Amino acid sequence: MAVRIVSIGAAVQDVFLSHSDEFKPVTDKAAHELFMRLELGAKADVNNIDFSTGGGATNASVTFARQGLSAIFMGTIGHDPAGQAVLDDLDREGVDTRYVSYTEKYNTGYSVLLLAPNGERTILTYRGASTHYDAKNFDLSQTDADWLYVSSMAGSMDALDKIFAQAKRRGIKVFFNPGKGELAKPQKLKALLEDVDVLSVNREEMARIVEGEDIEELVRHGLHHVPVVIVSDGPNGVVASDGKTIVRAGMYEDVPVKDRTGAGDAFGSGFLSQWAQGRSLKDSILFGSANSTSVVTKIGAKAGILQKGAHLHEMPLHEKELLRVQ
Repeated sequence: MAVRIVSIGAAVQDVFLSHSDEFKPVTDKAAHELFMRLELGAKADVNNIDFSTGGGATNASVTFARQGLSAIFMGTIGHDPAGQAVLDDLDREGVDTRYVSYTEKYNTGYSVLLLAPNGERTILTYRGASTHYDAKNFDLSQTDADWLYVSSMAGSMDALDKIFAQAKRRGIKVFFNPGKGELAKPQKLKALLEDVDVLSVNREEMARIVEGEDIEELVRHGLHHVPVVIVSDGPNGVVASDGKTIVRAGMYEDVPVKDRTGAGDAFGSGFLSQWAQGRSLKDSILFGSANSTSVVTKIGAKAGILQKGAHLHEMPLHEKELLRVQ
């Protein structure tokens, strides 16, 4: 029987505007210093528009479905066209949406993304239903899930606490990729980690949870809180450990980047799609990296998600035994 994974978190509609001279970065400095300038009162011509859906949890559920797993999405949307677009996309991909909840007060999350020619983007986001979570809408008692994939819940610690406690009681494992809202409350976040099986964050985020001089030390210190730690470091790749070995992986492949939206979701869900089936740490990292690389070559968070049986090639990857320091 296929592994059952419930993805919990955000659902949004994404509208991508691209191929516009107005979206060219106005400096040629380092990537983190680039900015886009749009004149107030002016009209900017845009030559391309793409509609898709996003949100960490819906993106992840599509990875699981395409890998032949039993994928279930649990999140909140509004009664509006954006919410319908999310459901239509998930239905098309074979994702179970029976646990979707509706809000009467907010609209479904909605993002307008202005894509620069180098794949970077400026995002205008209305978070709406994706930031107002009610703990009562997240009931796992009717699910027989093997895993939960939990992305940002906009800092709704009460909802997370309820979800994680339920998972623990029911023997459901938890993959957690916290967002800004959770990381802004590091003490509460640390308390939640005792129910987490896999923690996936970037280097800056990990430094807010534990101390460490370098990325490998951050990973080692993370193992005091959870059994498996994955820390990404942008173009420098990823360091991960399951307490037995530590894996350092570089870039899967240098590809022309069209859009970075959903790259992190593709990595985390790609990893879990393999790890949940009993694959090794190395193989799970390899697939996560390949999935993420494929996603950035297409516009939208879901278009590039790999199908089952996709051909993968080797990547720079080093594994060593983890020597426990007492």
